Amino acid sequence: MEFIVKPVAFVKNSRKEIEDDNWSAVTSEIHLSEEIPEETLSGITDFSHLEILYVFHQLQPGNVLLKTEHPRENPAFPKVGIFAQRKKNRPNLIGLTIVELVKAEGRKLTVKNLDAIDGTPVIDIKPVMKEFLPQGEVKQPQWSAELMKNYW
Repeated sequence: MEFIVKPVAFVKNSRKEIEDDNWSAVTSEIHLSEEIPEETLSGITDFSHLEILYVFHQLQPGNVLLKTEHPRENPAFPKVGIFAQRKKNRPNLIGLTIVELVKAEGRKLTVKNLDAIDGTPVIDIKPVMKEFLPQGEVKQPQWSAELMKNYW
């Protein structure tokens, strides 16, 4: 089955290179693609947060991780598979982040905490609703908390 996805928007920000940490210092703009009407953003400012799905466009499909590996190549962390981490070398090169919506102006959204570099194609934008957030306690291993301590 072939599945074709076209960008609905593109990221504009100061982060030009792929880096793993300090994303809270980056404010991003999401600009709608020309073929996407501005009215698709109608009502979006009623939400404080958005889910942004995007493509890791600078990675090559041949660099996909299909074996276990230490997250960030740190031997202090256990070897885990790609679906047990949020590494960018994923089979479909798709990223997902919940961002804070700062403002919407015409065809542009300004957001905080988007961990995508300048020029990143956005493939979907969804509002965050409490009912879709996890019910109950969120469990994660200690190594993941250690890995994320400088991420934002």
